Amino acid sequence: MTQRGRHRRRKRGRAVRAFLAGTALALTAAATMISASQATVGDDPGALKPLAVSADTAGLRLQESLVPRRTLDRLADAMGRPVGVRTVLDDADRSLRTAADCRTAERASLPVKPAATRAYCWNDVDTEGWRPGAVTTSGDADDDGHWGADRVILSGWTEGGGRGLARVAFINATDPEHLSYTWALLTVPVDGGRDYRGLSSAVAGLVWYQGKLLVTTADGLYVYDMHRVQRTTVESSGVGRVRGGYAAAGYRYALPAVGVYRTVGPGPRPSALSLDRSTAPDSLVAGERVPAESGRHTRLWRWAFSSDPERAGLLATDSAGRALADEAFESKADGVRGVLSYGAHWYLDRATGSAADHGTLWRQDAKDAWAAECGADETRHCWSGGAGSLSYWEETGEVWSQSGRTLFALPLSAIDRSIG
Repeated sequence: MTQRGRHRRRKRGRAVRAFLAGTALALTAAATMISASQATVGDDPGALKPLAVSADTAGLRLQESLVPRRTLDRLADAMGRPVGVRTVLDDADRSLRTAADCRTAERASLPVKPAATRAYCWNDVDTEGWRPGAVTTSGDADDDGHWGADRVILSGWTEGGGRGLARVAFINATDPEHLSYTWALLTVPVDGGRDYRGLSSAVAGLVWYQGKLLVTTADGLYVYDMHRVQRTTVESSGVGRVRGGYAAAGYRYALPAVGVYRTVGPGPRPSALSLDRSTAPDSLVAGERVPAESGRHTRLWRWAFSSDPERAGLLATDSAGRALADEAFESKADGVRGVLSYGAHWYLDRATGSAADHGTLWRQDAKDAWAAECGADETRHCWSGGAGSLSYWEETGEVWSQSGRTLFALPLSAIDRSIG
């Protein structure tokens, strides 16, 4: 990278941070105070416990299974040449509401401390019957924060009933005053690429790294190629091959999986996901889903990404195609729905699952745990209760998350300051 390129990136970062500072006060006023019934402070998880990689992480191995190239090519031959992210963004026909247009109840789902500096709300008609899931951004995809000339956010959703389909919103976030988007259905090729089915499993985590999108579900960690988005050829509620062509539940785009990672043996399954750019090489961090009040501890771990240019966006594997955990910890926290690692710190989002309540955002390391305190009773329930994902946009310094129909961001530095 040239010095001039670095200078342009620093200028862009300063401009974005200035915008964030200008909007913080407006959103602070929107957050509601928390009731005394949420004032429990006896749930401090304490320090992280490192796990020995050789023994305790044997169950954290993932087996890689890639879809044959001929299968993907057969599907492309039938549906037409794949398109990229720019083409999908050009087709954006919906808009998120800005914070000023969000309802009082939607703004109340935002964190109390620290306050969000940006917030947007989804439209009811577009999300009715769908559960919000994880968020990732072009800040994960590329270290300059852009995908081509665009700033992009991806938001995963799962159908609440019926087929249980999974979809991703491609959001053009280049203009922070106007976020437009359109949908793509997540699918899995079948019959050697002659057809595909919907990914019928809840989206728990998303990470967009280089040209790949990693999606955690109960069925495995699926891999999608952002250069292989397929246009549908028929407008139909069906999924896959239908009379006259190919459909994706009424959406114009379908993403066919190009691979999947599954846990080897009875080990924990990854749920929450995020990217850590503070390691060398960059790494994928994950946390398992442990029910709140279960008495069980949560395991956290990381895998390195491959440094092979031919495997861009895939995990580093051994000769048997297994990805081995490089590092692992155990946290006494349960009910963790979002995980983020940066530097020496891990950030764990203990959400309530309800946007109407407030959860706790813990920062943990090998020495202790900290959380912000807010309200007259100094409760630690200061975070959004419905948030289930944490994604750090390093170039802007923002952490992105989503609570119910509210998408929001705030600086990581503000999280650290609120903790003290």
